Amino acid sequence: MLRVVLFLLFFSTICLSWAQEGTLFGRVTDEKGDPLIGATIIYKGDVTRGATADFDGNYSLKLPVGTKRLLCRFTNKVTDTLSVEISENSHVERNIVLIDFSDVTELEGVDIRIGKFDKRPEDITVSVEIIKPEIIENKNTRSVETILDQTPGLNILDGEPQIRGGSGFTFGVGSKVAVIVDDMPMLSGDAGRPEWGFIPVENIKQIEVVKGAGSVLSGSSALSGAIHIRTKYPTAEPLTKVNVYSGFYSAPAEDQVWWTDAPLIAGTNFLHSRIVGQWDVVVGGNLNYDHGYIGPPVQDPFIEQSFPDTVSNFSNRQMSSRRARINFNLRRRSAKNRGLSYGLNGNLMKNYSPLVFAWLNDTSGLFQGYPGATFLQEQTLYNLDPFIHLNLESGSKHKLRGRLLSANNQITGNQSNQSLVLFGDYQFQRLYSSLANLEFIGGLSGQYTDSYAELYAGSGTPDNTLLNVSGYAQLEKKFYEILNLSLGGRIEYFALNDSITAIQPIFRAGGSLKVHQETYLRMSFGQGYRFPTITERFIQTGIGNFGVFPNPELKPELSTNSEVGIKQGLKFGKVFGYLDIAGFWQEYENTIEYLFGFWDLTSPVGAGFKFLNTGRSRVIGIDISFSGQAKIDKNNTINFISGYNYILPKTLNPDFIYAVDSHPVNPRSYSYNSSSLNPERQILKYRFLHNVKADVEWVYKKRFALGFSAKYFSKMENLDAVIEEFEESTAVINTIQNIRYMDYFKANQQGNWILDTRVSYEINKKHKVALISSNLLNNIYSLRPLKIEQLRTVMLQYTLKL
Repeated sequence: MLRVVLFLLFFSTICLSWAQEGTLFGRVTDEKGDPLIGATIIYKGDVTRGATADFDGNYSLKLPVGTKRLLCRFTNKVTDTLSVEISENSHVERNIVLIDFSDVTELEGVDIRIGKFDKRPEDITVSVEIIKPEIIENKNTRSVETILDQTPGLNILDGEPQIRGGSGFTFGVGSKVAVIVDDMPMLSGDAGRPEWGFIPVENIKQIEVVKGAGSVLSGSSALSGAIHIRTKYPTAEPLTKVNVYSGFYSAPAEDQVWWTDAPLIAGTNFLHSRIVGQWDVVVGGNLNYDHGYIGPPVQDPFIEQSFPDTVSNFSNRQMSSRRARINFNLRRRSAKNRGLSYGLNGNLMKNYSPLVFAWLNDTSGLFQGYPGATFLQEQTLYNLDPFIHLNLESGSKHKLRGRLLSANNQITGNQSNQSLVLFGDYQFQRLYSSLANLEFIGGLSGQYTDSYAELYAGSGTPDNTLLNVSGYAQLEKKFYEILNLSLGGRIEYFALNDSITAIQPIFRAGGSLKVHQETYLRMSFGQGYRFPTITERFIQTGIGNFGVFPNPELKPELSTNSEVGIKQGLKFGKVFGYLDIAGFWQEYENTIEYLFGFWDLTSPVGAGFKFLNTGRSRVIGIDISFSGQAKIDKNNTINFISGYNYILPKTLNPDFIYAVDSHPVNPRSYSYNSSSLNPERQILKYRFLHNVKADVEWVYKKRFALGFSAKYFSKMENLDAVIEEFEESTAVINTIQNIRYMDYFKANQQGNWILDTRVSYEINKKHKVALISSNLLNNIYSLRPLKIEQLRTVMLQYTLKL
């Protein structure tokens, strides 16, 4: 009897669930009425429910009763959002027409598209993280690298981007990650250094972080990944936005406080964008004042009597930073020739800031600079970027872009440098419907850098030039909206000072397979190639009591990146999001590292850093991220992004001798084993094996928001053993101020958790206020030798939108 009752209950439940569903059906076509075979229709309330249009464009989908919202999307078409009312056992017909993506010139909102092919995230064959503009504004981002440092798998150390342990620390020189703004490279021509403050944070539409070798489409510097930043053009509604902020640094321990005034931070961002006839006009800018948390050097009184510091004898006030930047985007959409647009983008920045390469000591001097290793910089940057875009009715797209980038860095201590960069790129893209919708993208790029700096006289002259010419192409093909394949190649040519030349072809291939509704499997293989910068080869200078030495024989480095990943849409009650898991294997040849040693014992400054090829290395690991949204009810929403990254970076030739120092009697041979502080596990220097990133924000009635961010860095596993030897030598040589690091390093081996928080309230559509704190617990921590990280900041922000 019990079995009968249970069966009846089960049967009635099934019948009730059937009765509470209805059917949505219809046809998906383009503007000409042709069926869009394979178009995807997704129920937003449960991303695991969906349908695919058949060969006639027809679809059918069962949905729960009530008002339901759905997405319909197709390759190179603008995603459509529709709302339908479903009643019990009803059959609701809804025909959908999708317009071509190229017909929308950012006058309307479109779905998320990434990469040069404007692909949906799930169609990309490599790991990609997407940063949306809301979090950039909510965290009071004054410079874009601070928000990038919240991205899973990406760390920003002392201004240098690092993806998946692809590099150690190099003071920001020779980035192995390409930084690209609106398809234009944003690395300095001489040093390969990103100028983060030059990027207009107030007008960012989207940031895409591509993990793994991306040199085929992103250029030589994308050895371990690329950061693509897209700015916004005007929409149909004009926008004026002003963001004003002010705050302060919290104090460290009492004996570490160096300032006597208020450590204030203040500034403003502004943006105005509008459409004037056929013109799209954007003007933005930033003013920023930062008191700073690192003070001027203090020289030992005994040493000062005989060797006074004439290089870095600065006042407290001189250690503050001041920045002014203004930028504009002008684009004209031709009224006579549909698909033709042309324009000019520009940016100008003036920046005054200190450059601190080492702390005073590892106790009371953590927040002050080391004598001779602290400089003041007056920086003037500007760029002009003309462009022409042409989209033809045949489906072909032509882009011609140019850039003039001027950098003038006036730095104390004879560290000044100037460079002029000329860049040009022609790109062709087309979808060939006659070849089963095969997509092609290809182009030619050229960059010429003219650099002048006594700093780079290691070449024999302060005048240095670098020419880079490259051609690239990639094919993409999608089969039945299920399988996406890509194959590409690039050839690079470099000429340094008309005497050192190199040519190198590289390739990549990848695939993405839709295994199930919202389940995507991907595989990729890519090669990377990076030619050393002018700075890496020829820098020759003294910094305090140690120097930086040239290496004209430095070789280009190559990499390969293999990856397997899966992206899964998940729904747990009212929580839905995407879980992405990737395993990767990266190998590097002629690995370039910035290493400490005794390189020239005949000079007054014999110890210091030098860029060296250290042989072959490998980085394997796993990259996990989970991002999405929880809609608790109509008033409460939680947005979240989280990630965990584990790497195992190892040398593949630990006994390879990559350098010999200049000792006249007993020269030392440098290999991984002989130069490492901890060589037992063969872990590469200056890496963190474990990295956690997370950001959670609760939004109430779309007006009140409370957010938290967390970052975790595990301990640094290995570093140069010579740093310890140099520290010991400064303790016994009475003409050199003692430099201390090893006690701090040994006492801080537990890893570091960093917490941020923010709270905001939108008074109305025009006015919003926020309170933001970074490093909430005011942790005192270091992520690279001789550099302490930022103290807690508390900021009040007001935003006006008109």
